[in-house]
Amino acid sequence: MATKTIRVDYLARVEGEGALDLHLKDGQVTSAQLNIFEPPRLFEALLRGRGFAETPDIVARICGICPVAYQMSAVHALENAFGIKVDAQLRALRRLIYCGEWIESHALHVVMLHAPDFLGFPDAIQMARAHGEAVRRGLALKKAGNELIRLLGGREIHPVNVKVGGFYRVPGRDELTPVTESLERARDLAVDLLRWVATFDFPDFEQDYEFVALRHGTEYPFNEGRLVSTRGIDIDIADFDTEFEERQVAHSTALHAVVKRRGAYLVGPLARYAVNFDRFPQHVQALAREAGLGPVCRNPFRSIVVRSLELVYACDEALRLIAAYEAPEVAAVPIQPRAGTGFGCTEAPRGICWHRYRLDTDGAIVEARIVPPTSQNQPSIEADLMAVATSALDQPDDVLRDRCERSIRNYDPCISCSAHFLKLSVHRT
Repeated sequence: MATKTIRVDYLARVEGEGALDLHLKDGQVTSAQLNIFEPPRLFEALLRGRGFAETPDIVARICGICPVAYQMSAVHALENAFGIKVDAQLRALRRLIYCGEWIESHALHVVMLHAPDFLGFPDAIQMARAHGEAVRRGLALKKAGNELIRLLGGREIHPVNVKVGGFYRVPGRDELTPVTESLERARDLAVDLLRWVATFDFPDFEQDYEFVALRHGTEYPFNEGRLVSTRGIDIDIADFDTEFEERQVAHSTALHAVVKRRGAYLVGPLARYAVNFDRFPQHVQALAREAGLGPVCRNPFRSIVVRSLELVYACDEALRLIAAYEAPEVAAVPIQPRAGTGFGCTEAPRGICWHRYRLDTDGAIVEARIVPPTSQNQPSIEADLMAVATSALDQPDDVLRDRCERSIRNYDPCISCSAHFLKLSVHRT
């Protein structure tokens, strides 16, 4: 009886610290575990007893790449608890700052973290020697997204201008002109990026995922919508616990989320695309077809194409919102705290980010619960790893390791901060 353990001690080109363990027995993969071993960060406990007004600035610190996602989910949940709605222009500004986050996050992942896998380079620095123009394109796109976040959020990382009820300050129309010019350039760069990544050589690999995403009545989703899956789920975000549950697993400090009675599901670009393809404008749908995509994509390696398509859409949507912008009369609607429970769910670049808060009569948080995208995707990541490893058992260990790492990076997992190198240990008994 032959047993082999293949271990990747550190995953490179992902946002966070994690490791990979593959266990093989008698020529079969018996388990594939994505180990999240950085310590729990306890944000939900940190929020208890804090006033509602502190929440957006606290939850932004959960992630340096997608702080807006946590802020938007939080303010929507707290406004839901207080029974208030913001006006149309404040809603548009929130959608606009979210466009900025999608642009900078997708550009970072597509060019700096994911593209090297398809071109045979260990990192973007080495890739830049042969594909300098592509790297410059990615950096320019990231800069455009950052500029938009800085304008609306006060700074690029961990914005400080978002508040429950709206913003502390809103821009005038004249302040949007410079951003418009950079976004117009970014839109052209995004189309070039899409056409470039569509030429990559993709493995012939598909999985039968249950896709889960927000679905809005008229828009490709950012801040609002119902939770919808490709297997019949269609619920209000407040009913998340009726269809989904989180489980603790021994090998990870991150909880795993599953669909009750079914198991793994997938969130993020592939899910949004499958659930909402008809919400894209016609010209974006045409670009999808030009890039070789149908209305559903089940190949996770092609997620780089879908992310690039969403990048084009985010640039277009930002330009549309700016063209229609009229400064609101007030930067924020007044808040009257009350006891209650509120729910918020928005589409982070990596997928749905669900929040629930219970508050007392003074608006202090009694209980907080946050379900981030990567914890929802972990079971699907591990299922992909099982399939990828099984298909490559006849390959040397370093090839097997490389294919598994590439599979993980398809998801752009956001753990907390980037690791820089890999080690492989093989144990045979």
